[in-house]
Amino acid sequence: MTDNFLSIVFALASALTIAWGTAVRHRIAEAGPSEGSAILTAIRQPLWWAGLGTSLLAYGLQILALGFGPLLIVQPILVMSLMFTLPISALYDGRRMPLNEILWAAVLCVAVAIVVLLGRPVGGVDAPNLRHWAPALIIGAVVLGTAYHFSGRLIRREKALVLGLVTGALFGFVAVFSKAVADALRSEGVWALLTTWEFYALVLSALVGTAVQQIAFDAGALRNSLPAMKIGEPIVAFILGYAVLGESFQVSGGDYGWLGGALVVMIVSTVTLSRKGLN
Repeated sequence: MTDNFLSIVFALASALTIAWGTAVRHRIAEAGPSEGSAILTAIRQPLWWAGLGTSLLAYGLQILALGFGPLLIVQPILVMSLMFTLPISALYDGRRMPLNEILWAAVLCVAVAIVVLLGRPVGGVDAPNLRHWAPALIIGAVVLGTAYHFSGRLIRREKALVLGLVTGALFGFVAVFSKAVADALRSEGVWALLTTWEFYALVLSALVGTAVQQIAFDAGALRNSLPAMKIGEPIVAFILGYAVLGESFQVSGGDYGWLGGALVVMIVSTVTLSRKGLN
C-alpha cells in the first residue's frame, strides 16, 4: 500500500511537469514563423530548452513512480496532466477556465480514481525477454513509420491529428520502457542500466517522441493534436502492459462493467477537455 501511494504521488508530480513543458513548447510553436523547420526555430529559444528540461524531469518522476507501482496505476494518473495543462494554458492566454471545463475535469478525476481504486492493478513480469518484445517492436515500427510518412500528404488539421496519434503511441512505448528501466534500477542499481537494452530504447523513443510532438504542435492547433496524444499514450501503454509485461486489473464479474465504463469516460472527458480548453 505504501509503494502504491508513493507511485501515485510521483505520477501526479510527473503529470504537473508534463503539463508545463507541453504548454511552453506549444506556445513557442504558435509564435514561430509559418515556414522553415519547426524544430530548428524552437531550439533557438531558451524557453524551449526550459520546457524540454521540465519534460525530462517529468520522465524521471515517471520512472520513480513506476519503480513503486505497476504501469496500470501510473498511466491513468498521467492522463491528468491535461487538467494541469488547461489552467497553465489559460494563464498564458490571459483567460479564465469556463465552468464546463471545470466540470469535465472533475469527471476525469472520478474516472481515474475508479480505474485505480476499483481496478487495483497488479504488476507482472519485471524483465520480459526480447522474444516477448519483438512482435510489439516490429508492429509498432511499421505502423508508426507508415503513419508518420502518410501524415505528410495531409492538410494541417488532419496532419496534426495523425502526428498526435504517433506521438501518443511513441510515449506509450516510452512508458513501458520506463517501467522496465525502473525495475532494473530498483533491483540491480544504476550500473545495471548500461547493460539493459530497454534503457537505450527508452532514450531513443523519448527523443523521437519529443521531436514528433514538436512537429505535431507546429502542424496545427493544439486541440487537434493534444487529444490524440493524451489518448494514444495510455491505450498503447495499457496494451503493452498487458501483452508484454503481463500486468492486470484485479476485477471480476460486474466490476468489469464499472471499470470499462470508467475507461470510456476517461477517454471521452480527456478528448472533450482537450478540444474545449485549448482552442
